Amino acid sequence: MSPSLNRDGSTFAGFPICNNVTSLDADVAVLGVPLLSPYPGHSRYNCVSAPGAIRRGSVPYAKIDHYDFDFGGELFAGRDIRCVDCGDAVIGEKNFSEYLQMVTDTVRTILERGAVPIVIGGDHGTTIPVLRAYEKQGPLCLVQIDAHLDWVDERDGLREGYSSPMRRASEMPWVSSMAQIGLRGQGSAMRQEVADVTAYGKSLLIRAEELHEVGIEAVVDQIPAAERYFLTVDADGLDPSIAPGVGYPTPGGVTYYQTLNLMRGLARKGKVVGMDFVEVVPELDVSNLTSQFGARMLLNLIGVLAHNGYIGA
Repeated sequence: MSPSLNRDGSTFAGFPICNNVTSLDADVAVLGVPLLSPYPGHSRYNCVSAPGAIRRGSVPYAKIDHYDFDFGGELFAGRDIRCVDCGDAVIGEKNFSEYLQMVTDTVRTILERGAVPIVIGGDHGTTIPVLRAYEKQGPLCLVQIDAHLDWVDERDGLREGYSSPMRRASEMPWVSSMAQIGLRGQGSAMRQEVADVTAYGKSLLIRAEELHEVGIEAVVDQIPAAERYFLTVDADGLDPSIAPGVGYPTPGGVTYYQTLNLMRGLARKGKVVGMDFVEVVPELDVSNLTSQFGARMLLNLIGVLAHNGYIGA
C-alpha cells in the first residue's frame, strides 16, 4: 500500500515513510484509517481528516531525544526504536466491505512483519477491521477508553459501524476478555445492550466516576490478566479539558496521567500489541488540543513499550 499523507506531506513525529508494508522493517508502524461509518441518512461530524490533523499535532513532540520528565529520561529510553509512518488506508473506489478487508489485510501484514501497529482513525468502526487482523495474535484482552458502551448489534442495517466495535470484538474468539473504562453519561446503549454485555460476562465495566474515586492503579489491578493487550481509545472517553475536539463531549472523562498510567499498568501485566485512537473531529477542536494530545498519547505508548524492553535494542 502506498501512503496518502496529509497535504503538507508531514509524517507522524517525523518518522520515515514506509511505501510498502510487505517490506516493512520496523518496531512500530503508524497507519491512518480515515474510516467513516456509512449509516444511511445519518449525518454526523467527520473524523476523516483526523489522521492528518494528528500527524500535524505530533510536530511539537518530535524531539524524542530530549529529556522527558514523564519518563525520567528520553522518551524512548535511549533505545534504537525503528518507527515508520505507513500513510493512510484510503477507500478510493472500494465499497465499504472491501475497504474493511483492506484495513485488516494491511494491519495483518504489519503484524507479520513484526511491528506494533499504531492506528489513527477514523471513527470507532476503525477498531473492527483492525482487531480482525489479530486472529493469529491472540488471545488478547481488549482495553477500551470510552464514554460509551459500543455494544449495538445493528444500526440502520449496519453491523460494523462506530456504535458496534465492542459487540463485534466479543464475537472474535481471539479476544478473551475486555475492560471498558470511562463510561459515563448517555450514549447509544439501551437497557438491552447493557444486558447483553452483562450476559457476555467477560467485560469489566468501569464508570468514569468509579475511576476517579478508586484511582487508575486500582482499576489496572481489576483488568483481566492476559499475555497480550490491545488498547482502543475513543477521544470522547477522555476529559473534554484535554480532548474537546469530539462529537459528543461529556464532562468527567479520563485524564492525561490516568491514560499514561493505564499504559504503564498494562505493560506490567503483559505486552501491549497495538493501539488505536479514534473519533477525533478536527473541525470541533480547540487550538488543536485534541490532535496534539492524541499525538503525545501515541508517542507515550511507544515510550512505555521501549522503557519496558518490548521494542528496540
